Amino acid sequence: MTDSTRSRRSGGRAARQAARTSKAMDQVPFLTRSLSPVEVVSEEGLALIEQNADRLLAEVGIEIDNYPEALEIYASAGAEVDGHRVRFPTGMCREIIQASAPRTFTQVARNPKNSVVIGDPHLVLAPAYGSPFVRDLDRGRRYATIEDFRNFAKLTHMTGSLHHGGGTLCEPVDLPVETRHYDMVYSHMRYHDKPFMGSVTNPDRARDTVDMCRVLFGEEFVEENTVVLALCNANSPMSWDYAMLGSAKEYAQANQATLLTPFILAGAMAPVTAAGAATQTLAEAMAGMTFTQIVRPGAPVIFGSFASSMSMQTGAPTFGTPEPAMVLYTVAALARRLGVPVRSGGNFTASKTLDAQAAYESAMSFLPTVQAGVNFVLHAAGWLEGGLTMGYEKFIFDADQASMAETWVQGVDLSETGQALDAMLTNGPGQHFLGSAHTLANFETAFWRSEQADNNSFEQWLEDGGKDSGTRAHETWTKMLAEYEAPHLDEAKDEELREWIDRKKASFPDSGV
Repeated sequence: MTDSTRSRRSGGRAARQAARTSKAMDQVPFLTRSLSPVEVVSEEGLALIEQNADRLLAEVGIEIDNYPEALEIYASAGAEVDGHRVRFPTGMCREIIQASAPRTFTQVARNPKNSVVIGDPHLVLAPAYGSPFVRDLDRGRRYATIEDFRNFAKLTHMTGSLHHGGGTLCEPVDLPVETRHYDMVYSHMRYHDKPFMGSVTNPDRARDTVDMCRVLFGEEFVEENTVVLALCNANSPMSWDYAMLGSAKEYAQANQATLLTPFILAGAMAPVTAAGAATQTLAEAMAGMTFTQIVRPGAPVIFGSFASSMSMQTGAPTFGTPEPAMVLYTVAALARRLGVPVRSGGNFTASKTLDAQAAYESAMSFLPTVQAGVNFVLHAAGWLEGGLTMGYEKFIFDADQASMAETWVQGVDLSETGQALDAMLTNGPGQHFLGSAHTLANFETAFWRSEQADNNSFEQWLEDGGKDSGTRAHETWTKMLAEYEAPHLDEAKDEELREWIDRKKASFPDSGV
């Protein structure tokens, strides 16, 4: 192998990594699929699951924990309230949702070029959410801080395969619980200019998020546009509480989007079967979506599903297994029949670090995510340890895998170029296609190329330092942060936001850290 050949090979990945920032600026704001969703359940089977969910809502109902106002809201629309239990006449939830919930909606980013359309046939990818720990090669596993949160906001800004800023990128435990939501929401507003998610740990914090959006976007604009999305999880099985429904009410009243998600560990919070878990998911999610549509008809909603299997020996959640994939496919089809966007999937793993287990479990989680026709994906990058840890190196490799989706959702190209018939007709038997006009015209875009995988020879790999995947990913994210440039934010608007936050924080007693 000549020195010039080594130089060309070594420079390929480096050039792609150097172009990462500029690619982020030119990224597609969201994906639009041509590929048809994979269906694993017949129309008759889906109808049966819907009937079972309706029966579950009518006979068992939903327990409402510590939220009397929600009971009144449900009763006002015709639900039967008995103590803290709400039961729904057959078909009530479906009728209310289909009457007003939008099939698609646009979440506007402060940079309008990054606004996303959520709903069929679109796909929006967002980073992982909610981890109290972070991990990197230098410092290992540790509690997350606001610096880590800001770092992941910056990395998301520079990552073209992620279309959405996400929400709780990690939990900054170095800040007081009562006020940390201000710093998290501000970080989304300041360090990237993609759409983002708001606080839901308390209805007051949800209201704070909306108020901060009014400062950033303007009150009239927020009234007329969706600028923030909130994740509200059911307390499976068959229960919603004050924090989640109360937060959903705050967002829905302000015409902002809510993502209503049953959080199901099959075998513990739902039956062990795919059909049973899908039935319960549909019932719980419809109860949540119905609530938002009673509060404000037409408020944007996403039908969420998070389903995991579990080890029946230890009780630990497991990922990358076939059973949750079947739930994902089924729920995506149920959402299409209901006529609302669907959230599910991601790059899931129970592994504690970036290793072979993390790779195959994430791949087996991401494959059905794309194939099923999911519209919004949380946990597309960074997830480790069943969600307890946000990994810096894992974030980079997940984002690299997520970049495949742009090619994947296009399906098979049957245009004249895609058919390549002229190339085959003019290329004789036994002759390679390397020099054909068709290859020369398309070689630059012919195949998806990884920015992280090493495809060089063993000798070239050794000459480049013999670096494993974790080392390469570590070099990538540290270089990205070193080169980060904050997106433009009007100085007066930024000052107004910081003054507003300071006033709100001053109203709290000093609670320490």
